[in-house]
This record gives sequence, structure tokens and C-alpha cells, in this order.
Amino acid sequence: MRAVLIACVVGAPVSAAEPKAPDTNVVFRNVTIYDGTGGKPFVGSVHIKGDRVVAVGKVGDVPGAREVTADGLAVCPGFIDLHTHCDSGLTGKEGKFNKNYVMQGCTLAVTGNCGSGPVDVGAFFKQLDASGTGTNVIHLATHNSIRAQAMGNANRPPTAEELKKMEDLVDKAMRDGAWGLSTGLIYNPGTYAKTDEVSALAAVAGKHGGLYASHIRNEGGGLLDAIEEALAIGRASGCRVHVSHIKASGKSAWGTSGRAVALIEAARKKGQDVTADQYPYIASSTSLRATVVPAKWREGSNKEFVAQLDDEKTGPQMKADIAKSLGTEGAKRIQIARYAPKPAWQGKNIAVIAGGEKKEAIDIVLEIERNGGAQIVNFGMSEDDVRIYMKQPWVATASDGGVQFPGGTVPHPRSYGTFPRKIGFYAIEEKLIPVEAAIRSATGLPADILKLKDRGYLKPGAFADVVVFDPKTFRDTATYEKPHQYPTGVKWVFVNGRAAVSDGEYKADALGGRTLRWPGK
Repeated sequence: MRAVLIACVVGAPVSAAEPKAPDTNVVFRNVTIYDGTGGKPFVGSVHIKGDRVVAVGKVGDVPGAREVTADGLAVCPGFIDLHTHCDSGLTGKEGKFNKNYVMQGCTLAVTGNCGSGPVDVGAFFKQLDASGTGTNVIHLATHNSIRAQAMGNANRPPTAEELKKMEDLVDKAMRDGAWGLSTGLIYNPGTYAKTDEVSALAAVAGKHGGLYASHIRNEGGGLLDAIEEALAIGRASGCRVHVSHIKASGKSAWGTSGRAVALIEAARKKGQDVTADQYPYIASSTSLRATVVPAKWREGSNKEFVAQLDDEKTGPQMKADIAKSLGTEGAKRIQIARYAPKPAWQGKNIAVIAGGEKKEAIDIVLEIERNGGAQIVNFGMSEDDVRIYMKQPWVATASDGGVQFPGGTVPHPRSYGTFPRKIGFYAIEEKLIPVEAAIRSATGLPADILKLKDRGYLKPGAFADVVVFDPKTFRDTATYEKPHQYPTGVKWVFVNGRAAVSDGEYKADALGGRTLRWPGK
């Protein structure tokens, strides 16, 4: 049993309007403690008072505290999701609670990923501060959105004036509290940016001490070259590098995970600060257009896209290029997650839809794209590659999901199940990695990547972002067929000391989250 630890307040990221601490005063007794370091768990007690962890280990009598006997339960820091797309959802009346993340034990969501999201960080934070949030929020400067603001959806290098405008927008974002620059180099308009443009913008974030987080340019056959580009951008800009949702996508890339790991390991051995994150699934999810429409046909507006498709000269070539990208297996591999014009197609793959409509798969794709596109789930990864990445000590756990509500759509289950799947299924059931390593990948490791000093670890003085769960029942229940299902086994979730889940019940009025601004601004 560890000795009593006395609280101390460490340096904290800035929060615009620091809310009043809750009146929480609770001690969990005889609980298995995972402190976020990756060290072996131990049995002891944890005392939470107000918005802080007061003691971890041996805790004496605490007058006035609620005593919870937690035999058989586990406690750990709240999960930090480095890669979410919660941006717009958090600004909604119901979405601000971020229930599908809280119910997983997630207490901090990083937004602004894949280069897309609010450009005006100060205004975004002000809006969240005014309405409140269910989880803490960190935001990244968004390259795609910044480029679109500076030069539209143009397939060309920026002028000197446009580059300066983008640099100024990144600088303002960092000064307003963004934690770095994110890119999505398969998405418009960032896909048209050359390496030198991205390096110049990353250098602005680097001057503030920010990181460079990237949905790299290719996650399939060009995976290794894309990782090399990210590493080069890190070296040129001075930023630490973070590869978002690392994977080997498409059969042609299966088996390349080992070489990708070796490439990153070599950079790390040379002293470069490089990390990655991963969601524990074999399917990805993005737009149908980004998946099957080559970048050269995605310039301009949707109206211009359709006009090209209808053109006698360009139309046949577009159709042929899209059909080639779809391939023979794509129609079976791609499942529609959200398509408002025909909700009955949601949850079905393109091949099944085409069969039911008595049409070719390419014609279904073109119909969807003519009508504004769809969100899809793409079964493009191998389980072996997923497991190889998962074993790496520098790969954090992150969902790549967003705010979700039960309904008729059929989104990727990662928005409901990422953390219990990694810990409950892969670590506890499969024993692929130790439970303490799985928990570290969701707590201490992402905290280190973000350079958080008082979150991610269960220690005195840290903010009370804390999860208590039952290892026997902490499992994901969301499936590809029925994704709108919350996990089981979460008993308590505290966000800055405020209980969002108490005795296994979700507290509908809990808005304990805070916006966290980069302290180096």
C-alpha cells in the first residue's frame, strides 16, 4: 500500500472563465488504481475534493466525505481523445453534453482534426464557454479551413499574399489558444497543398511550441512516403509530429504496418518527437467523395463538380476514374452511414444497394455524389495491422468520431465504443496488451503528447478527470449494424470533479468540461 500523498497544484493550461469548483468530496476505498503511467496497478484509495484529486494510495478518515467501497472496481484518469470531430456537435443544444464520449469515460476531446473546423479559435472557445460542455475541449488550427478562407477550393500553390494570410490565421489561432496545426491531406482543399506550404504554416505553430498533427497524404500504397513527408514537415518546422489514426488502408497496403513502425522508430531514435494515434477497428469512416473521387475532380464547388460530370468531354473521364478508384471490391467494402436523400440506404453497402436498385455500383456512387455526397464506413484494414500498431508504446487511443445521438443513421461505432473496446476487448479479453498499457494509451500518453501537466495522470493536485469502471463488464456494445449503443461497466465519470456518471447513471445536467488554451501562447 502506498503512503498518503499530499495535494499540490501544478501549472495548468489556461481556461478563459475558470468555473467554480463543485462541492464534490468523495473517497473510493479498496479500488484497483491505474495511475496512467503504465505501471502495475495497485489497490488503495482515491480522494476527490472539489475539482482536484487530493490523495492517491492510503487515505485516512475524511470528515464529511462520501465513502464508496469499490471492491472489484478500477479507477484511472479520464480518457483523453486526441482525435475527434466533435467541433460542430459541441455547439448544439444537446450535443454540448457530449454524452456518447462521457459514457465511454472520455473527459477531454481534441477538436480541429484532419485540418477542418473552426478557424476563429477565440470565438469557438467563447461559444463553448458560454454554453458549457460535457467534456474538456482542446482545439487545433485547421489547415483545410484556413486555406479555404484564404484562397477557396483551388488546386494551385498560394500566392505570397495568400500564404501570408494563412500564416497570420495560424498565428492568431495559436495566440487564441490552439495547441498546434492539423492537416487533412486527402481532403479539399488541403490535398492541393505542397509540402513547403504545410511546412511554412507548421513553422508558425512551432514558434508557439505547438505540435503538427496530420491525417497524412496517403494511408494506402503510399503510406511510407506520406509518413516521410510528415517527418520532413516536423524537421522543417520544428514541430513535434503526430500521425493521426495511423493505419494501412486497402489490401495493397496490408502488411506494411511493420515498415511504417520501423520508419517512425528510426526517426524517434534520431531524436525526433513523433507519435501517433489509432482507433481499434478494421473499418474507417469519411465521406464517399474523399474515398473514391480522385482529387483532380474535387476542385471548386459541388455545383461545379456536377457540371463537370454532365460535360460531354469531362464526364466520361470522371466516371472512368471514379470507377477505377471504386474497384471491384469497393462496392462491397463501402457501407453508407448517412445519406439524407435516401435513409433506407443507410447501413447497406453499395453492392447491396446497386443490386436492389438494379443498377451498377458506379451509378449508385454518381447518384449520391450528384446529391451532395454521403458519409461512409469503409472496411479497408486488416486485423493484423491494427494489432501491430496497437502494441507500440507511442500509439495513443483516439476515436476519430464525433458527437452522436441515437437515430436512423448508421455511423461508425467508434463514436460510442473506442475506449471500452481497446481496454475491455483487446486488453482484458484478448490480452493483446497489458491493461495498464491500454489505459496509458488513453491517459498518460496523450497527456504527454499534448504536454498537459495536470491531466492524464492520477496524482495529487491533478484535475479530477477520473473514471471508475468494472473490469468484468467494461465493454463496447456498439456494432457496425447497431452503432447507437452505449458501453457497459462505467460506474463513475468525473470531469473537473463534477460527476457526469454517478453510480452507473448518466447525469443529464452535467457540464463539467472546460476549454483549455495552449499555455505557450
